[in-house]
Amino acid sequence: MCAEFDAASRTVVVAMSGGVDSSVAAALLVERGHRVVGVTIKTFCYGETPVGTRTCCGLDGIADARMVADKLDIPHYVFDMEEGFTASVIDDFVSEYVAGRTPNPCVRCNSNTKIPDLFRRARRLGAEAVATGHYARNASAPGGAPRILRGTDGRKDQSYFLWELPRAAAAALRFPVGALDKSEVRAIAHGLGLITADKPESQDICFVPDGDYGAFLARRLGADHAALRAGPVRTVAGERIGTHGGYARYTVGQRKGLGGGRGRPLHVLRVVPERGEVVVGDRDQLYRDSVALGDLNWLETEPVPGARVSEQPRPGAEPCGARVRAIDRDAARLDLEEPQWAITPGQSGVVYRGDVLVGGGRVR
Repeated sequence: MCAEFDAASRTVVVAMSGGVDSSVAAALLVERGHRVVGVTIKTFCYGETPVGTRTCCGLDGIADARMVADKLDIPHYVFDMEEGFTASVIDDFVSEYVAGRTPNPCVRCNSNTKIPDLFRRARRLGAEAVATGHYARNASAPGGAPRILRGTDGRKDQSYFLWELPRAAAAALRFPVGALDKSEVRAIAHGLGLITADKPESQDICFVPDGDYGAFLARRLGADHAALRAGPVRTVAGERIGTHGGYARYTVGQRKGLGGGRGRPLHVLRVVPERGEVVVGDRDQLYRDSVALGDLNWLETEPVPGARVSEQPRPGAEPCGARVRAIDRDAARLDLEEPQWAITPGQSGVVYRGDVLVGGGRVR
């Protein structure tokens, strides 16, 4: 651990979403003797987005965070980040689908908007560190450099979403619940009488809580946008076998929305925006034994060609052993020890050495 930041009486800003994880993160820091300041960020216009009543990013999430802060007797602030969030996360989300890729907005939010903004505000509040409810862990490398590890609970590990952070953020970013599992976190919340103790987890993209990202794109782009117009569904051989409802509504590996009656299940193999096509085929055609990454970011020393690492191709997936075939400033290619299914352009390919988060890139 980075003991110089874990000593009592340090001032720590805690990102409080209104969920149980960030509530317990704040409570643990209070228990350890820190001066804790709770911060909830408003990321989008609630009047334009049909958020559910109990989502972490809805108005009830702000209210729950405030009640937890009152229970813990800590100050609580709400900061409006709508403009930056829209430009960095929502606009990127839309443009990636238009480009035929599948974005990961939670990675983008953490690295470009939420955590950097929290650090800026923390400095103004005189805080030495920022804490979140992510299931990840802090550690020190040999020599004392800070690093980020996977959370102890492999089922809940969220280090995947942190690969694009600026390296400097790792030095003062804290994960108080990272060594716990979810049941332990809920037990602590119950013991403290926190209103969030039994709050369900939010599984959807915060600004698309109903999961209908096609409708969200239509609201942002207009229903007649080229990415949402009908177009051909083709086989790898080029045979047209159907019509899709807009290529931006499809992602690699998808089965739904392709129609039936063909005698075998088909999956999306790739999206070709320049031709407005969706190319389909059999499930086994989706396995890949290598992955190309761009937009690289390294929290540890950059791996070299021939280095053995592990790569996680999507949230919740098991990391796969890999070897670095080639790498430069802008791109890397990893050879995978076992073929992986439905590696999807636009998603994150996150690189680890054991439990250590090394960095990653966007799948090309």
